[in-house]
Amino acid sequence: MSARDLSLSEQLAAFVAGVPNDALPAAVVHKAKRHILDTLGASLAGAAAIESRSARAVMSGDGPGVAQVWGTRQSLGPRNAAFVNGVAAHALELDDSGGCDHSGAVVLPAAFAALACSSRPVSGREFLAAVVLGYDVGRRVLEACGGYSPHNARGWHSTMTCGVFGAAAASARLLGLDAVQTGAAFGHAGSFSGGLWGFIHDASQTKRMHTGRAAEGGLLAALLARENVSGPTQVFADVWGGFFNAFAPDTQKPEALLHELGDTWKIMRCSIKPHASCRSTHAAVDATLDLLRDIRFDPDRLSSVHVRLSAFVEGMCGGRDLRNLASSQMSLPYAVASVLVYGHAGIAAYLEAARTDPRMAAMMERITLEVDLTMSDLDEPIVTLTIADEMPRSRQVLTPLGDPRNPLSDADLLSKYHALATMTLDDTSANALADAVLDLDNLADARTLLSWLGGDAEATPVLR
Repeated sequence: MSARDLSLSEQLAAFVAGVPNDALPAAVVHKAKRHILDTLGASLAGAAAIESRSARAVMSGDGPGVAQVWGTRQSLGPRNAAFVNGVAAHALELDDSGGCDHSGAVVLPAAFAALACSSRPVSGREFLAAVVLGYDVGRRVLEACGGYSPHNARGWHSTMTCGVFGAAAASARLLGLDAVQTGAAFGHAGSFSGGLWGFIHDASQTKRMHTGRAAEGGLLAALLARENVSGPTQVFADVWGGFFNAFAPDTQKPEALLHELGDTWKIMRCSIKPHASCRSTHAAVDATLDLLRDIRFDPDRLSSVHVRLSAFVEGMCGGRDLRNLASSQMSLPYAVASVLVYGHAGIAAYLEAARTDPRMAAMMERITLEVDLTMSDLDEPIVTLTIADEMPRSRQVLTPLGDPRNPLSDADLLSKYHALATMTLDDTSANALADAVLDLDNLADARTLLSWLGGDAEATPVLR
């Protein structure tokens, strides 16, 4: 059978199953290690979040297993561990973005759970290849849906709808599935897909569950395929029940699924987040920080803050519901106010004590949003500060910090990782884990990483 006779799913599966570990360019390997380290840091701190504790309570009912629950002394079955670690990875909104969207929080929990299923050594290079393929597939599915804003504007949360395919790809690779089995895993993943943006309206915590569910679903898809449970080979095809027809009927671009496959690695477009908020708020945070660097800021002299933004970003991040951590991190007005009150938008600015500080309520009253219908969906906001007796100052940051075109330095990445990881790990374990991840391409067996992921999240104050 020639490549032309294979379905889109079969062609993608053949690539995932067959591409050599050493096919990854050095720059891709370097970036993958940075994202693995970043995701683990976010996850280890996220293990102390209220949503992660709830997820552990639910999943612990099946008893202990073989897969490490990050930041705890607990182990669970692989599927349950993938779910719990996926929730923890996204619990503090500090995981990476720009993939499926939150690829690290989906791919890494599935990959580590698949690693725990392995009875053989898995080299660091093999693990890196699986992770990169997971990022690649998740993003490719999203681009074939038409891209981030069209797909999410329909009400789908792409982290879950598309991320499940990325988790399936990484799991299939680590479980050693052949092309036929990997294709079956993609077929199962299509039926395990879902995830609505409905969480945005009432401060619900469901968004945190989406990463866990996608990780668990992708792993399950691969495990079923390993047992030779067949899946539809036409899951991406123009047929009744095809994924793109169901999830992106008006915006689909199926050709994007395989475009430049093996030449353009989608992890290279992913961002690492310096701020503990939705990525769509980051340019406004950076613009506010830039404005404050130019002046001697006195909050009492601040008359108003005006933010001009797209209708898409306003719909996603224009809310002011501060009932919990999850809702406040989706609020652009709160992100800007946190910079003006606390000087940063780190996790400390979002915890309960900070959210209930009267200074925050007073500051948010001075912030107005204006939708600019000439802006495209993902255009970055323009922030204007008006200070008494001074001319208004405006700033628009086109490439926010953490973007691959404006990356965090290695030192800043390590600082972020260490601050987060040591919320549940001791310094020795955190440092050993970082050293191993950054030398992952030389590690004989990636399962070594598992020994440094246990911590004391239960003894850590609840993050909410």
